[in-house]
Amino acid sequence: MTTIILAIDTSAGTSVALVSEGRVLASRSTPDTMRHAEVVGPFIQEVLTEAGVKAENVTHVAAGMGPGPFTGLRVGIAAADAFAFGAGAILLPMVSHDAVAAEHFAASSQPVHVVTDARRKELFWSAYSQITDGIPARVEGPALAKADEVPQAEGIRLDAREVHAEWLGLVAEAMLIQGKEFPPATAVYLRSPDVTMSNGPKRVVQEMRGGQK
Repeated sequence: MTTIILAIDTSAGTSVALVSEGRVLASRSTPDTMRHAEVVGPFIQEVLTEAGVKAENVTHVAAGMGPGPFTGLRVGIAAADAFAFGAGAILLPMVSHDAVAAEHFAASSQPVHVVTDARRKELFWSAYSQITDGIPARVEGPALAKADEVPQAEGIRLDAREVHAEWLGLVAEAMLIQGKEFPPATAVYLRSPDVTMSNGPKRVVQEMRGGQK
């Protein structure tokens, strides 16, 4: 059976692609970091339609697990998980930085550090030495460090402002072919969500519900 991979990444903007037998069948991307939930569904439908592929023919779903912001990353992972479940496809967790490194190595042989701004003067970084048979050799990371404590890159440094899903899918396919182990299905968030558990309704809510002042 032909392997067809739907790749989804929302660790930066939103990117969706279909990959099969080393070819990109269709792709959609936007660098917009505010509209993940609005565009990921239409992007999935558009790439399927353009490629002439039915959802049930997708064999695997490559999901970018970050590093990325809490809300945006959750949208992509949830979409990937839901599609895989509905289509009976296999979910393949992927490190988003691997896609950036693979795109880099398509044009250069220099080692590279891929970094994502985690705010608060911190960076998530991954170091890659080379690419072999379509798989970037990640020698360290993804790891979180203060901006001034990130090790000096041997080659060049790339900021992961966009992660293109076609490269995520191509790396995932190469890993499948070579029997490589995939990372855990655990999201790598840039930082904890800015949410705290409620201690119960505030006083004004209690009053509206007829509670005592």
